[in-house]
Amino acid sequence: MKTFISVLLILCTSFLTSCSAVETIFKAGMWWAFFLVALVIILILWIVFKAKKD
Repeated sequence: MKTFISVLLILCTSFLTSCSAVETIFKAGMWWAFFLVALVIILILWIVFKAKKD
């Protein structure tokens, strides 16, 4: 009986939609982080080129 409950618990956690919701949130967070890092790099390059021009 204990094995059945363990298997049932594992199946429930793998098939619940909350797991996919958390996955979507983390994927969105990852892409948002990539966007912010790229924005910061562009801002730093803009400042460096602006400083060299003057």
